Amino acid sequence: IKKNGKISGVLIDNPMAMIDKIIPPPTREMNIKALKDAEELCLDYGLTTVNDAGLMKSTIELIDSLQQEGELSIRVYAMVSNSPENVDHFLKKGIVKTDRLNVRSVKVYGDGALGSRGAALREPYSDQPGHFGAMVTPVEDIEALAMRIAASDYQMNTHAIGDSANIAVLRAYKKALAGKDDRRWKIEHAQVISAEDFDYFKEGIIPSIQPTHATSDMYWAEDRLGPERVIGAYAFKTLLDKAGMVALGTDFPVEKVSPFLTFYASVARKDLEGYPEGGFQMDDALSREETLKGMTLWAAYSNFEEDEKGSLEVGKVADFVILSEDIMEIPLEKIPDLEAEKVFINGVQMK
Repeated sequence: IKKNGKISGVLIDNPMAMIDKIIPPPTREMNIKALKDAEELCLDYGLTTVNDAGLMKSTIELIDSLQQEGELSIRVYAMVSNSPENVDHFLKKGIVKTDRLNVRSVKVYGDGALGSRGAALREPYSDQPGHFGAMVTPVEDIEALAMRIAASDYQMNTHAIGDSANIAVLRAYKKALAGKDDRRWKIEHAQVISAEDFDYFKEGIIPSIQPTHATSDMYWAEDRLGPERVIGAYAFKTLLDKAGMVALGTDFPVEKVSPFLTFYASVARKDLEGYPEGGFQMDDALSREETLKGMTLWAAYSNFEEDEKGSLEVGKVADFVILSEDIMEIPLEKIPDLEAEKVFINGVQMK
């Protein structure tokens, strides 16, 4: 509601559910076409495994059936949507693992986004006094869910952008995982972290970050956060140093699906026009080798898949791409224009 009392017509985060309820659900045929179109797009960019966050039981079952029938080739690490019926079903069923599908995690939303001022901050937004953002899922619900998931074999992967949301989730993780080893729970985005909270990532928590958020947000991030807080934002190198690894992704469809833009943003921390000169907060840029590991071996580890993928080794699946140029050697500014010339899944050429 605007200051003059009129309704803006814009819904942010939880209120959007009111609209979702009245949108007619897609048919099975529409879902199949959407999955096949998405696969074609992903394969064109050289993606052989995708992490799909927040899937309903029906969608997971559809993906599985299409893969079993040979109608869908791409591998999917599926995060279960955090609805009571989904969580009840999959925690009871246990891990679902085939050669193409891996279901062993629950996707939870902690807070909203920074751009919409929905991310939960400890102190008010610098460009909107008195406004702190909000949690999408109440802290007590996150804590209860963490305890429940910790009692199963599933991961908990929680969207946390603001510093208040991140510390709430990190504390919930620490409590739930006490005495438990090798659970590989993730913080999705880990976007704004208070300096004193980075050490939580030493406890086996994996930062799952999307580098293009930094280059999309850098124009206004300091407006939202101010000059001091923004130092703890998009802190990829700091997170790597604390956690020992980072899993890197695109956050498609929020950002573009191209992994080459992910790679470029991680290393150069510039937009496609080369702005800013020298890069954005370059102390937290990653090297090319770190970025490559974050998109391959460390990402596979974060999915409990490091023994089968993430590197080309004897005994692992033959999922690989041949790029138009050497991503480790070409000038940085040429990385966004790279192409996946050939793409193989399980040794079969898909492109």
